[in-house]
Amino acid sequence: MWTVVGLGNPGRRYAKTRHNVGFRVVDELAHRYGISLAERDNCVIGTGALEGCKVTLLKPLTYMNRSGLAVRALLKRTGRLPQETIVVHDDLDGETGFVRIRRNGSSGGHKGVESIIQECGSRDFLRVKVGIGRVRDGAVEDYVLSSFTAEERPVVDKAVRDAAEAVLLVITGGVDKAMTLYNRTRKKDGDAGPRSCASEAECSGRA
Repeated sequence: MWTVVGLGNPGRRYAKTRHNVGFRVVDELAHRYGISLAERDNCVIGTGALEGCKVTLLKPLTYMNRSGLAVRALLKRTGRLPQETIVVHDDLDGETGFVRIRRNGSSGGHKGVESIIQECGSRDFLRVKVGIGRVRDGAVEDYVLSSFTAEERPVVDKAVRDAAEAVLLVITGGVDKAMTLYNRTRKKDGDAGPRSCASEAECSGRA
């Protein structure tokens, strides 16, 4: 059984921000496949099937920099492996709307991914990355907590659907097939990259 984790910050104030595209992808999969999501402890979770393949969908409610707490708790409770986990998250290192799949590696400066690495003691989980555009002016924290522009919204809406399809293809067709389809026209991204905000306090400019 696969675990699909979408990263974001809880609460309505963050729902439409760039930082929350991971949450949106999980919601898209839940909607498409009729998987009920319910709040439990420090996460929103639901179990169902994608094209006959059993999955658990997870949205941590611990804020971005503590995402790994919810992931670790689920893996410990179910006995699943990091290698059976797909993490969907926003990515500053690319154009708005791109979708890229990565097998493993460092966090690239993304604090939600870094939290999962630290809490689970492994880098060996898949990532589906959704581009949110590069910061041109101002602080990264302000940028990732901003909403998409009117021009960007249809692009991002499509990217959310594409990312859901990428997750589905990884599960049903294998990671190699999915990477061939989604990565073939994308620029190579290195491990280092702009940092995302760490917590509600930092995101809100209070830290």
